[in-house]
Amino acid sequence: MKIAIPTVDGILCPHFGHCQQFAILDIDPETKTINETKMLTPPPHEPGVLPAWLSQMGCKIIIAGGMGGRAVDLFRQGGVEVVMGASNGKPEDIVMDYLKSKLVTGSNPCDDPDFHGDSECGS
Repeated sequence: MKIAIPTVDGILCPHFGHCQQFAILDIDPETKTINETKMLTPPPHEPGVLPAWLSQMGCKIIIAGGMGGRAVDLFRQGGVEVVMGASNGKPEDIVMDYLKSKLVTGSNPCDDPDFHGDSECGS
């Protein structure tokens, strides 16, 4: 199973649509181990591009700080689980917390009208 995490400078990026790279982690859910981590540069950000790109790569879970509503809808329509409100951290640490059911999440900052809006969060 593959999990994607938007990153900036190697840690979780709070703005899904404006990350530098995505950490794509290939995990074994039965043994709760990470088999491989790849850092990939996404295509240019345009509405709908990132959900399609990540889905085509086989990502089944997206863990993000914040994400716009359109992106959430596109992922869910494609059968991809979206986990929002994750705090900054290294992708491997975030995924291990998720696998151990210890990932602490808060609100989606993209739902807050004072937080730069959907255009910053990505779709």
